[in-house]
Amino acid sequence: MENAPRSSRVTYIVLRHMRRPIIVLITVYAASMFGWVLIPGMDAQGNPAHMSFFHAFYFLAYTVTTTGFGELPQTYTEAQRMWGIVSLYAGVIAWFYALGSIVRLVQNQDFQRAAAERRFAKEVARLSEPFCIVCGFGNTGALLTRGLSDAGLTVIVVEKKQERVNTLMLRDYRAPVTALCADARIPEHLIEAGLLKPNCKAVVALTQDEEINLKIAVTASLLNKDASIMVQSTSEEYEETLSTLGGKVHIVDPFQTYAKYLAAIIENPTIHSLNQWLAGTPGATLDQRSNPPKGKWILCGFGRMGHWIRDSLILQGVTTLVIDPDPSTLDAPVDGMIVGRASQENLLKAGIEDATGIVAGTHSDSENLSILLNARALNPDIFTLVRQNRYRNRDVFRAARAGFIMVPSLVSARRILFLLVAPLLKTFFESLHGPVFQARDGSVNAAFDALAKTVGGTQPRLWTLDASTGADALPGILRDGMTVTLGDILRDPAARERRLACLPLVMESDREHLVMPALSAPLRPGDRVLFCGTPRAMRLLEATLNNEYTLRYLITGLDAPRGYVMQWFARKFSARVLPA
Repeated sequence: MENAPRSSRVTYIVLRHMRRPIIVLITVYAASMFGWVLIPGMDAQGNPAHMSFFHAFYFLAYTVTTTGFGELPQTYTEAQRMWGIVSLYAGVIAWFYALGSIVRLVQNQDFQRAAAERRFAKEVARLSEPFCIVCGFGNTGALLTRGLSDAGLTVIVVEKKQERVNTLMLRDYRAPVTALCADARIPEHLIEAGLLKPNCKAVVALTQDEEINLKIAVTASLLNKDASIMVQSTSEEYEETLSTLGGKVHIVDPFQTYAKYLAAIIENPTIHSLNQWLAGTPGATLDQRSNPPKGKWILCGFGRMGHWIRDSLILQGVTTLVIDPDPSTLDAPVDGMIVGRASQENLLKAGIEDATGIVAGTHSDSENLSILLNARALNPDIFTLVRQNRYRNRDVFRAARAGFIMVPSLVSARRILFLLVAPLLKTFFESLHGPVFQARDGSVNAAFDALAKTVGGTQPRLWTLDASTGADALPGILRDGMTVTLGDILRDPAARERRLACLPLVMESDREHLVMPALSAPLRPGDRVLFCGTPRAMRLLEATLNNEYTLRYLITGLDAPRGYVMQWFARKFSARVLPA
């Protein structure tokens, strides 16, 4: 039993619970059949006659269905009729006992769990497309699952709490999402979730226990070295161990990620609107601008988030002052730190009147909202950044109308989503304010204008094209000596002179990264291209790259015959054409 696959436990549980009822049924029917065979009857001539085992079984078989066919094969004697009453009532009692056992079996939690694991294992075994395993369906896991599904990726969820699995089952996703209620730190459950399958693209550890996340990462890295591993961690102790795994392990710290993001926004405010638009935030447009000011900032709460934000602000030349009620947790003293809650009194001590920005970054949502209200009462023009710990409080925080709302679960989910769907996006953002990009395109606004003109104001889609695996038509075209450029594949098959609503952001070729590559850039096997466009453009581009006839037409403008008959007619007709 212990060595058997977990998905086959259904058989063992059924046999264990139904063993006694089955034995009772067999015993009752065996005794009844022997009684019918041994009790003598009487034939039409009045001679003693014994019933065969077949006729005894036949009688018991049709009476158990409450169907009566009379006394067969001949009229019964009084003794046989008495034995019939005994056997029928004994059979009814045995069947009631068996049916009651079946009901108890169906209601048994172990049986339900084993049956669910068996169905889950079968669904995973049938998967042929790439998929991701998400361990933990809390706020971050739910947001990431929605994002991956919207991007067209199949998701396998492993969650320990049954109520969260039930919540997942009630939601509607664009791509298939399958869930298993199990402990993800047990290797068998990860294997059932498809960890060993070659089409397992990534394993994401998002449980609330960082020790469990570490164990999931170690298990996944040892059992599947080809899969990417994403781990959410906010502890230096666990991050140090995770960094030793190497390979494709990515550590996602929402506080460090957001601190770097805030520094980038201070240096280049346009990055915020671009990031919100690319992430598909409802209502986000490229016209929105948020400009966090420099000057003096007050940090309320000096945990891990406060540390990262302070370091990032200092690098941008921003003066910071810290208010924290518990200085005993600090590794080193902080100059000018005010000990206590961020009350109006302490905010006045910190110089709230001449401060340009304030960060409410404690672990309590109510405390952060209180800090926000106190700061605005003392300085209505101050820029506010507030931390929202619980995603379900989003309506309250939106009503507070803070400058920036930092949601750790949303930051982690968006970071992991970009790593899986658009890994080249980091190169794009790093190059936006780089000297090479500025010198070539004149300004960052050139990228904004190109995206706004080509893609438009709708929520865009990001996807990465791997020319080695996602372009089956490309090798045949290249073998014929033809050159395929980005401009060729971005033509609309319905109207060749029209471009798709799609734009290449980054092209990775021969370990070289081209940001906003020219449409004349050639496409070769091994290249990876990050595209931004509409869902329609993504579908048409994928169809073009996997249909050699369409791709040839877009390159040459000639619609060549496809069928054997039409090709024969074309060759015959061209042979009769006289030279000019």
